[in-house]
Amino acid sequence: MSSKTNCLSLILLIFSVYLNPLPARTPQSPPSVFDLLTENEGNSLTIEVDLTELINNKKTNQYFPGSLTTASGKMFGVEIRPRGKYRRRSCDVPPLKMKFRKKELKAAGLDTLNEIKISVPCFDDPESETLLLREYVAYRMFERLNPAFSVRARLVRITFHDKHVEKTRPPVYALLVEHEEQVAARLGGDLVDLFNLPPDSIDAEQAALNAMFQYMIGNTDWAISEVRNIYCLKPHAGGKIRVVPYDFDFSGLVNAPYAIPRNSTGLKNVRERMLVADGIPDASLQQALQVFKETRTALVGLCQGPFLSEKSSGYMQNYIGKFFEAVGNCSTIPTRIKGSLR
Repeated sequence: MSSKTNCLSLILLIFSVYLNPLPARTPQSPPSVFDLLTENEGNSLTIEVDLTELINNKKTNQYFPGSLTTASGKMFGVEIRPRGKYRRRSCDVPPLKMKFRKKELKAAGLDTLNEIKISVPCFDDPESETLLLREYVAYRMFERLNPAFSVRARLVRITFHDKHVEKTRPPVYALLVEHEEQVAARLGGDLVDLFNLPPDSIDAEQAALNAMFQYMIGNTDWAISEVRNIYCLKPHAGGKIRVVPYDFDFSGLVNAPYAIPRNSTGLKNVRERMLVADGIPDASLQQALQVFKETRTALVGLCQGPFLSEKSSGYMQNYIGKFFEAVGNCSTIPTRIKGSLR
């Protein structure tokens, strides 16, 4: 093996360890209700709430009382309200925020982190469920790339019982997504909303990994300068701010019919890709790309989940494959990739 190859391997090893330190929370920390509800992929849950009233008032931040029951019969009292921006306005059922009672969590031996986000299919049709499953894959991809600084999203199967009409809806796939309070606690830092952060205040390697990931999935609906669809995490242990992405429904990987690229990009549709990397050093982007190439098999494997249809799985594998074909063995990273897949 050449000295050049040894040097590259050492760089990749250091980069991997740097991005994936030990979790901040100790083994003695009690599990959270998020952990309990997502212990297995596709866990069945039942939520009882006045869903009709909630949908009719989806612009409000008012909480509606309800309950959540696990497959084992464990019941929790909860409060649920609409959340989000675009999907709140456009979807039949908006994204939801669920709050548990801290005393009830403590009595069950759980952490008192008591808020969870829920993403549900936008409309009552199979295609909307397909899009949600693709977004789930996107979350798991970034978590696979960088488990130490990522948002956890877990797939569950929810049955909603609408108390307003005493009617139970057919079960649907949904995502339980960590609330920002839990993200900060688990990653050992504080989330800061600082706009136009100077480049030297941001961890370049983490920022590059995020930028390359957004490029791979065809997402331009994010920005560090605007703190848009990212968390800026200031570690308690010191060091520079880490960029942690979330919310991928406007990506080409998901390819939602309502998704459009950001106006400033000049892209025709979300299947086209543009590298958004303002202020991130080229060397950091090249290092990040090497990590992606090393992880390619695992990333493509995530597009083959048993919950995905053959058509949806094929689309995602082809879309990710086009990214790797384009970046290939280029000496410089192309800043745009055309998207011909549908």
